[in-house]
Amino acid sequence: MSLLNRLFGPKEDDLAEVRPLWQRIITLARDPAWYRDGGIADTVSGRFDAITVVLALVLLKMERDPVLIARTGRLTELFVADIDGQMREFGVGDPVMSKRMGKLISHFGGRLDAWRAALASGDEAELIASIERNLNLAEGGSGQVVARKMQDLANQLAAVDSRTLLAGEIGG
Repeated sequence: MSLLNRLFGPKEDDLAEVRPLWQRIITLARDPAWYRDGGIADTVSGRFDAITVVLALVLLKMERDPVLIARTGRLTELFVADIDGQMREFGVGDPVMSKRMGKLISHFGGRLDAWRAALASGDEAELIASIERNLNLAEGGSGQVVARKMQDLANQLAAVDSRTLLAGEIGG
């Protein structure tokens, strides 16, 4: 490869390997059942909540797989880039962007830790409490229904091999 090609040629997409999985996460988070049955608020913040639920379950699956664990950072990069882009579309400017992004990522990290612990313990009451504490549920929303949907998706993910997961061939 010539020097000019290396300097000015197309750049390799370091995130290409996890893009199909990210797109599938977004599709699963848009499933109307999260909102209709679980009562996650059908708002911007509620949609963020649904994405974090699905992303957290995928990341927890990836953490337990020696083939996938190294790719969790790349998937998280796509999440951050997508949220950054969405916030900019809503008119959030540079002066406050890093503070808001930091807050959102912190919220996600807290949720991930809470759900990791609750799912590992198998304590449904703990999972329901963490859902009710961390998600924007609409009036009449049910942490119990969201917990069941989360457990169903976690079970589906557990049955998927690493190649299938990276291809985004999960859930239904």
